Amino acid sequence: MRSARTRRRDRRRALQVGIAGVITLVAVLAAFAGESPVLYRLSSLVFDFYQNLKPRPEAGAPIAIVDIDEASLREVGQWPWPRSQLAEIVDHLGELGAATVAFDMVLSEPDRTSLGTAAETLVRAGAKVDLPADLADNDDLLADAFRRNAVTAGFVLTNETDTPLPPPKAGYAFAGADPKTYLLAFSGGVSNLPKLNEAASGLGFYSFPPSPDGIVRMVPLLGRSGDAIYPALSIEALRTALGASSFVIRATGASGEVDTGRPAMTALKVGDFEVPTGPAGEFRIYFSGLASVPRIPADEFLDPTKAATHADEIAGRIVLIGTSAVGLRDLVATPRAAAEPGVDVHAEIIDQILSGEFLTRPDWAPGAEISLAVVLTLMLLAAVLTFGPLLGAAAALVITAGVVATSWFAFSNSHLVLDPILASACVLGVYVVTTALLLLLTDRERQFVRRAFAFYLAPAMVERLAEDPAALSLGGETREITILFSDIRGFTSLSEKMDPQEITGLLNRFLTPMTDVLLRSGATIDKYIGDAIMAFWNAPLAIPHHPRHACLATLEMFKALDELNKGEGAPLRIGVGLNTGECCVGNLGSEQRFSYSAIGDSVNVASRVESLTKQYGLSILISESTAAQVSDLATLEVDLVRVVGRAEPVAIFTLLGDEAHARSDDFQALKAAHDKMIANYRAARFSEAAEESAALRNTAPPALHGLYQMYAKRIVALQETPPPADWDGVFTLLEK
Repeated sequence: MRSARTRRRDRRRALQVGIAGVITLVAVLAAFAGESPVLYRLSSLVFDFYQNLKPRPEAGAPIAIVDIDEASLREVGQWPWPRSQLAEIVDHLGELGAATVAFDMVLSEPDRTSLGTAAETLVRAGAKVDLPADLADNDDLLADAFRRNAVTAGFVLTNETDTPLPPPKAGYAFAGADPKTYLLAFSGGVSNLPKLNEAASGLGFYSFPPSPDGIVRMVPLLGRSGDAIYPALSIEALRTALGASSFVIRATGASGEVDTGRPAMTALKVGDFEVPTGPAGEFRIYFSGLASVPRIPADEFLDPTKAATHADEIAGRIVLIGTSAVGLRDLVATPRAAAEPGVDVHAEIIDQILSGEFLTRPDWAPGAEISLAVVLTLMLLAAVLTFGPLLGAAAALVITAGVVATSWFAFSNSHLVLDPILASACVLGVYVVTTALLLLLTDRERQFVRRAFAFYLAPAMVERLAEDPAALSLGGETREITILFSDIRGFTSLSEKMDPQEITGLLNRFLTPMTDVLLRSGATIDKYIGDAIMAFWNAPLAIPHHPRHACLATLEMFKALDELNKGEGAPLRIGVGLNTGECCVGNLGSEQRFSYSAIGDSVNVASRVESLTKQYGLSILISESTAAQVSDLATLEVDLVRVVGRAEPVAIFTLLGDEAHARSDDFQALKAAHDKMIANYRAARFSEAAEESAALRNTAPPALHGLYQMYAKRIVALQETPPPADWDGVFTLLEK
């Protein structure tokens, strides 16, 4: 069970991480607020990928492209071609039954190849030129071709000039807000020669306003210059092909439209086709590739014989005249290709309108995306705080995958444009920040544990505790531990013969091997008290069978002492006392200085047991609570004593060896004789006990001689002064 201190620490850490997560969420939302270039770029790349993964099925709209390609330029000559040749192309297309011919180009300057224009140039240079009076100008020839056929002329809308534009060919009706309040406004444009504009059936702009990354994804279907509203070339060509005279614009405030408080366009109707738009009249293109659209080199229509072979590809179609030649620079970047003829984009728009498949971004999308980002990020934050960084990473990946999957499902099934980037960025951003903070806090906690316990525990145990600080309950907890006290016999007399440097050297030589033994056994070194050592097992880390670890470590201490005594100087003798019981362990002390220690009655008993080694002439004494848990080791019961400060007697035992020694015949014989002597002693059969004690003093190992001498003296005293009839065999100590 976690301590209150641990719970407070966890709550404090959760609060710190939670605050950091919320701050990160707000920061990401703020970074992506409004028209963020980063969000636009990332979102655009996602939907570009979607379009390539699932292109729009081609509608098979009646469209054909007459391409001024590299082959045509090689055949006819460099651009610009004489307008008389363009007139031939238009007439041949009209004769083949084209519904309309749309020019994805602007013819803004007079044709320099016209004989009249060339003659004027020669006359200005001083030459005398006689031309027939009825000589037709090339531009006039093209204008006449425009009148004979349904032609949609192209022009450019731009803010780089304030040149006025001709009046639009199409009329407009609108429902809702006035289009002039929300359509993109341009200062002017570049248009065709007036005679060409006047002769054309339609007039549409073919320019694409630049996007932040230069990729054509959305185009305005309508634009405004001054008070005039102009259509894009694609829908103007569609209008002329349908024979419609006007467009119908729907906007907020119209019947059936939600009034958002800000004027915005919602749809454009041309003939029987209604096209959803964005707030400023922009149209999101869903590319198909137009694999089945006829693409015919332009030079084919300068030869009547070749032109006739394309009758089936032209009749009843909207014919777009454009160029794919690299030198003419009408190539644009689209989600499908880095360089695609601009005329293909107009063809895509017409095919998409006729297909009725539109990509739409609902009005509620931005709010839903922000709400989803907040909810999912808070869910992730809860997962990280509850399950930690590793499972938090899995949660972040699952949440992000779910967001992307939902976005893809909406796109592929309903053609909805729901952006997964905002929610994903919030989730991943918060995960990175909170995980980094958690790791920092955890590392700081581990460093604290390493610093706090480096001098108490073996390095391996310090690392175990650092890896799992939750195993440490700082501030105190009740736990069963085994406590060891040890000191050097006769140290006071020994130190009187040495100077301080010699004493220090002696202690260091003694304490170092003793400490090594204790740390290897998993003990926590509580403190050094002069020549004495206090240590305990089972805290701060749990150690199964800790009494056994303590007893075996004690035996190892005496082996290390034997090695130490082989060196120079007087041999050292030590006494060790062990006791097992519940204590309060934790960081004890003041706010300025504390140490990890243990307090409680069990500690006092261990200290008393160690001090008894002197009176019993033994090197090791363990309490009955410790002996009960090491029954397989070589232990002998020594006495029942009532120590100072305790009413209840304590049984004390001595430890002679490990389990192998306990199974030996010699020890079994010794134990039987010893137990018999103790039984007679407690039964007040002092004569038998005295004889048995004398016999044991002659046969027992030298380590027990002092014990049996003590019993011999005690028995003599009891024989001289017999105990009361109700004597329980307990020896009461009168001093510590």
